[in-house]
Formats: sequence, structure tokens, C-alpha cells
Amino acid sequence: MRTPQRPVDSGFGAASTAEDVIEGVDLTGRTAVVTGGGSGLGVETVRVLRGAGARVVVPARDPERARAALAPALAPGGGRAATAEPLDGVEVAPMDLLDPASVDAFADAFLASGRPLHILVNSAGIMATPLVRDARGYESQFATNHLGHFQLTGRLRPALVAAGGARVVSVSSWGHHYSPVVFDDPHFLHRDYGPWAGYGQSKTANILFAAALDERGRDDGIRAFSLHPGSIQDTNLGRHLTREQLRAAGVIDENGDTVLDPARNLKTLQQGAATSVWCATSPRLAGLGGVYCENAEVAIVTPEAPSGAWELGDSTSVPGVMPYAIDPGLADRLWTLSEELTDRGRVPR
Repeated sequence: MRTPQRPVDSGFGAASTAEDVIEGVDLTGRTAVVTGGGSGLGVETVRVLRGAGARVVVPARDPERARAALAPALAPGGGRAATAEPLDGVEVAPMDLLDPASVDAFADAFLASGRPLHILVNSAGIMATPLVRDARGYESQFATNHLGHFQLTGRLRPALVAAGGARVVSVSSWGHHYSPVVFDDPHFLHRDYGPWAGYGQSKTANILFAAALDERGRDDGIRAFSLHPGSIQDTNLGRHLTREQLRAAGVIDENGDTVLDPARNLKTLQQGAATSVWCATSPRLAGLGGVYCENAEVAIVTPEAPSGAWELGDSTSVPGVMPYAIDPGLADRLWTLSEELTDRGRVPR
């Protein structure tokens, strides 16, 4: 049976941190892969998973930059500079989500190590970018945020099965409210491109992918979750946004200072990483899967709104997941489309 999309009384909330939600969880002997683990929320996710005993692998487009970001996080107060030396319990390897051969190479190397994979956190992403196409002609937000992770997860499936109980976590966003997946034209070949429409579509795809993966993986012990981390200004996701857009979203004030108010989903990095870590490790989620979460809790369903009615600032006041993002029929349709677009990493139905 599918897990109902309704809260489970987790005991946590918007102000909970990743350290809070992992308290008492021992990950000794377990292995995690965290995409995007070399920046922003990913660094905090890696730090907390490693602190609980997991060994963590971080695939990164720029391994040296990722090591430089991870070193001080893993050695607080140590002032450790960027280095080629191995990080304590954390490996960094090259991978570019826009390059299918690179994704395959990373997955092949991981599988060759013979390790089971207990946790896969698909955290890497880009947001509201100008129109860019990859070498296949695919729109970059859909290709990076969804298709690259679809391929990676499928290629790592043998290691997930070998774990005898694995979780796959897709970091989505409230931004999925901006657009469903437009199956007739996912790459904006026949419609006008909008940065937020592209982002919203890719984030809806993250949610549908988690639902479809959970349906297909649960018999092999693979459970999947998606989530909104909150609006966190201290990441590089907003680099394409103007100061006016950031003010309209409520994430900075009139002086340009970051606004922190977890009750309105305006969070620190530590609070923002909480839901990823909760989905990846919480005993409360044992036997559950396929649901969208926020504030370290399974989210409610958002009432429908007219297409295009959502605005940037709504993310601080309207909770929940859109019905089209958890529709089983659309999840199946996305799975089929993703197989066609990648022709790689197929997971048997």
C-alpha cells in the first residue's frame, strides 16, 4: 500500500536542525552518497551523516572546490585549507550530472568497490537559470535536477539492493508549485522559456520520481522520499536572482540582510538540512516511503490553485505539496519519459 500523504507526528518542526533529528541514530558501518555535498545544504548533510558514523561519498563537478568546502565543516576550528588529502571518513569523486558518461563512470567506480549503499541523498541542483541546453539538447534544470539523478539512482541500484534496506532522498522544493511536468514539451522547444517554470517543472519531477522509485523499489528494501528544505539564503542557489527578487521572496530585508524565521520557512543551513537528514535516517519513517516532506515531517497536500497563480513570496506562507506532484499516474508517466530520455539506469517495473 502507498504511504498516505499526511503528517506522522514526528516530534520535530521548522526550527529543528539536522543535529536534532539525527540524535540517537547510529550510522556506523553504513555508506551514504550525497550529491551536491560540496556546497550549501549538502555540506551540512555530509557533516551530520559523518558525525553519526556513516562513511560518505560526495560526487562533485569540481572535486577540489568540494574538498575546500568540506574540510572546515569536518574539522571545526581546525582552519583546514583546501587539500588533496583524504577527508576523515568522506570521499570526493568527480561527477557531472549533465554528462551521462560522467554519471556512469562515478557509478561504475562505486559499484566496483563492492560496497552496499544505505543512503543516497540527491541534493545537487540549480535554480532559475537562464535557458541553457546540455549536449543532448535538454533544458539544463530538468536535465540536472531530475534526469542526472534518475540515471545515477538507476545505475547505483545494485548497491542499494545490497544494503538490505536503503533510502533515496530527493531534495525538491516548494518551487514545484510553479509548474507541473509539461510532458509534451519538457525542454521548452515549443513554448516560451521561463526560469521559474523550468525550475518548478524540475522540482515536481523530483517529487514524482521519489514516488515512482518507492513503488518500484520497496520489494527490494529501497524506500524513497522527497522534500522541501526551506528557503535558505546562505547557499549559491540564488546566484541568478536579483536583489529585488530576493526581497520579494522575503529572504532578505531592505538592507540586504538575511531574514531568518523558520516559522515562515526562512532557515539557517542547519535547519534547512534537517528534513534531508530526517528522511534519510529517521526510525519514524521505517516501513514508509514515496511521500513529500517539509519541516522534518510528512507534508500536507496543498489545495489546488489556478495555474500560474503562485508568486515568489508564497513559499513562506503556503505549506504542502501540490496534488499533481504526488499523482501515481503522472509518476509512472515521468518514469517512462525519463527512461526514454536517458536510455540508461533502467529499474525493472
